[in-house]
Amino acid sequence: MINNNPIGLFDSGIGGTSIWKEIHQLLPNEDTIYLADSINAPYGEKSKEEIIHLSCKNTEFLLNQNCKIVVVACNTATTNAIKELRAKYKIPFIGIEPAIKPAALHSQTHKIGILATKGTLNSELFYKNVEQYQDIQIIEQIGFGLVELIENGAINSKEMNSLLLNYLTPMINANIDYLVLGCSHYPYLIPQIQKILPKNIKIIDSGDAVAKQTKSILTEKVGLRTNLLKSKQEFYTNTNPKVLAEILNNQYTIIQKKF
Repeated sequence: MINNNPIGLFDSGIGGTSIWKEIHQLLPNEDTIYLADSINAPYGEKSKEEIIHLSCKNTEFLLNQNCKIVVVACNTATTNAIKELRAKYKIPFIGIEPAIKPAALHSQTHKIGILATKGTLNSELFYKNVEQYQDIQIIEQIGFGLVELIENGAINSKEMNSLLLNYLTPMINANIDYLVLGCSHYPYLIPQIQKILPKNIKIIDSGDAVAKQTKSILTEKVGLRTNLLKSKQEFYTNTNPKVLAEILNNQYTIIQKKF
């Protein structure tokens, strides 16, 4: 099946580029359009109604660019809005949820930690996922302030390290052996997190699984790009493009646009 239209992705800012990188690595021939709604970041502190409204707005922007599939590269938007998106639009959606299942299945201590936004941890979808693992103790922690620091380019700041130390120490003391990162911004914090966690604690994020699911849906239902020309990667933001450019190692042009 052939479909040369681009893959669309959106997030409440730059964090979803961690998902974009996995998809681009797995599907380098595909055109992509990435939308960073940084002006409204973080989604994790907003109401469900606000999150649904913003997710619809972002989806419509990507549909206007003729995207063939939309990746909701945001845990909070997925857990709060993907049901409504799938009901409203005919295009396939790929969501991103905290990878609780692999952590729960492989945990030896039967204790796992999850670092996520308030919007994700309070969502009905997250609660339903957690409910399946009654024999696992899940230590939840809202990552207050982490997204804001990442969006401001302060990934390696003292303030970031202090917050992470605060959030992770109770999990370490509780004897977790897996830490699930429940926000697409958080993979950018893995180097700092690894300095804090003991080596026996494994870190899991959803990027690889989302990329594989995207490839699967494209192959089976939508179609892959067969155009022999080099693939095109477009990035849009509604705030200062500097931090987004830096997180992409200044390899791509960032278009600043109101949407």
